[in-house]
Amino acid sequence: MPTLDASAQTGSLLPLRLIGQVLAGLEAIPYSFIALAARVFPAAVFWMSGETKVDGWHLKASAITLFREDYRLPLIDPVIAAHAAAVAEHLFPLLLVLGLASRFAAFSLLFMTAVIEIFVYPDAWPTHGVWATCFLVVISRGPGFVSLDHFIARSKL
Repeated sequence: MPTLDASAQTGSLLPLRLIGQVLAGLEAIPYSFIALAARVFPAAVFWMSGETKVDGWHLKASAITLFREDYRLPLIDPVIAAHAAAVAEHLFPLLLVLGLASRFAAFSLLFMTAVIEIFVYPDAWPTHGVWATCFLVVISRGPGFVSLDHFIARSKL
């Protein structure tokens, strides 16, 4: 039975070692960094959407028109829907970025994402899938170390 000399064995294992080192480096990325990104980036999208609906503290007429003519959500008056969306698109992203009531905020935005996907933009499922994935990370694993939730839990208030 032929045997490989030590240099041939070492050479064939080198790519496996490199892959192992890369994987170990990737696994060393702190969850808190991933959670922060999963909170901040989709929150920014919702915040910017909310900003298009308001002028200062007042809802724009165009927001109501959008809900009345374009979105046409079932079972909810367009005026109520526009106001609710404007509040939700500001409140929940703020909570998410601060890491306060993070799981609740992420779940609320996941629900909004589902409504948007089902009733408003069903062809945007790749984008909505990315948002949903971020929210599911926060819902399932929490907001991470860089959050008010973590600080509150640690201080045992």
